[in-house]
Amino acid sequence: MTYVVITLVVLIFLNLYCSRVSQQIFYQSKEASMLEKCQLASGEISGLEVLSNNTVSGIVGQLGSLTVTRLIVTDPSGFSIYDSQEQYTGQLVLLPEVVSALSGNNVFSWQYHAGAMNSRAATPIVSYGSVVGCVYMTEYDTSQGALIQLLQRSLLGITVILETVLVVFSLTFSASFASRMQKIMSSMRIIQKGNYSHKVTVGGNDELTVLGNEFNDLTERLRTSEKKRSQFVSDASHELKTPLASIKLLSDSILQDENMDPDTIREFVADIGSEAERLNRMTAKLLSLTRVDGEQALDSEIIYFAPTVRRVSKMLAPMAEKAGIQVTTELSEDSSVLILEDDLYQIVFNLMENGIKYNQPGGTLTVSLCRSEDNAELIVRDSGMGIPPESVSHIFERFYRVDKARSRASGGSGLGLSIVRAIVLRNRGQIRVDSTVGKGTTFTVSFPVFDTEVDRD
Repeated sequence: MTYVVITLVVLIFLNLYCSRVSQQIFYQSKEASMLEKCQLASGEISGLEVLSNNTVSGIVGQLGSLTVTRLIVTDPSGFSIYDSQEQYTGQLVLLPEVVSALSGNNVFSWQYHAGAMNSRAATPIVSYGSVVGCVYMTEYDTSQGALIQLLQRSLLGITVILETVLVVFSLTFSASFASRMQKIMSSMRIIQKGNYSHKVTVGGNDELTVLGNEFNDLTERLRTSEKKRSQFVSDASHELKTPLASIKLLSDSILQDENMDPDTIREFVADIGSEAERLNRMTAKLLSLTRVDGEQALDSEIIYFAPTVRRVSKMLAPMAEKAGIQVTTELSEDSSVLILEDDLYQIVFNLMENGIKYNQPGGTLTVSLCRSEDNAELIVRDSGMGIPPESVSHIFERFYRVDKARSRASGGSGLGLSIVRAIVLRNRGQIRVDSTVGKGTTFTVSFPVFDTEVDRD
C-alpha cells in the first residue's frame, strides 16, 4: 500500500508538471500569434496620414482575417479612435496593456479560466520614429482552451486508470508507466529549451501515445514556424544592411570632409535619397509579403482580367516610355476569375513592372489574356535577356536575384515574384515561367474560370 501511495503522489506531480509545461507551450504559441496580428495591424495603420475612426475602419476591414474578439486603436493620449465593439470609442482607455504600448512596448498577457484562453496584446503605432497611438486586441479562444483542458483531463484520467490497475499489478505496471512518462518529461524539457527537432517516442497504443503524437505534431509546427521566421529575419537583415551601409558611408563622407565642394555634396545627398527610397520600397515589399503569408483569401469576388490589365498598363506607361519599352495588350474580355481585386492588381503590376525593368532598351512587352474551357490565363512576355536555366527554379524564392548587380541598380528587392507566387497559390491558381537566354521570358498565370454577370469597367 505504501508503494501505491507513493506512486500516486508521483503521478499527481507528473500530471501537474506536464499540465504546466503544456500551458507554457500554448502560451508561447498564443503570444507569438497575437503580437504578430497586432504588429500587422499597427504596420498597416502607421501608413495612414490621418488617424480617424473612418480611416482605421477601412484598414481593419482589409485585415478581416485577423479574427480577434476585439480590436481597439487609440491616439498617443490613450483616447480610443476605433473600437470594434463601439464601447470605448472617443473615451480614454487606461488599460495596463494600452499604457505600456503607448510607452513603446509590445505587451501580451493571458488568463486561462473555465476551459477558455482570454488573451490580450498591444503594440505601439510608430510613424517616422514617434509613437502616434497603439493597437489593442483581445481574443477569447475556447478551442485552444478546450485543447489544454483536454490535455489536462487526459493526463488526469491516465493517472486514475494507472493507479487503479496499479493496486493489482503495482510493480510491473508502475515501472512501465514511469518509464514512458519520463520520456515525455525529458522531451518536454528538451523542447522547452528550444530544441524543436526533438521527438517524443512513446510505445504502445493508448492515450499516452496519442498525447505523444499530438505533442510531436505541435513541436513540428513550432519547428517549421521558427525555421521560417529565422530564415526570413536573416534574409531581411542581410538585404537591409546594404542600403543602410551606403547611407552611413555617404553621410560620414560629407561630415568628415569639411572642404567638399557643393556639387559633390549634392551628388552624395542625391545618392542618400536614392538609397533611402530603395530601403522604403524593400520595407513595403517585406510588409506585403508578411501580409500575404498571414492571410487567407476569404472575401474573393468575380473579377474580369481585362480592366485590371488596362489600369496597370496606364499606371506603368510613363515607366515604359522612359525605358523605351513598347507595351502591347491582347485582351480577351470574357476572362473572369474568383479573386480579390487588390490581389489581381498586384499580380499584374509586379509581372508587368518586371517585364519593363529587366527588358532590353527598345524591347517589347506583350500582355495577353486567353480563356480555355476551364481556365483563364494571363501571359506576360518580354524581350529581355532571359533567365539562365540554372536560375529558373529559384526565381520565386525570397530575395533571389538572377543578376544581383542589375537588380540593385533597377531597385529590385528579390521579393516581387515571391509575393506574386504566394498570392497566386492563395487564390487557387498556378504560375509557370518559360525563358530563353537572349530572347526573353514568359510568365503564365492561370486561374479557374468563373462565369457570372459583373461590371467589367
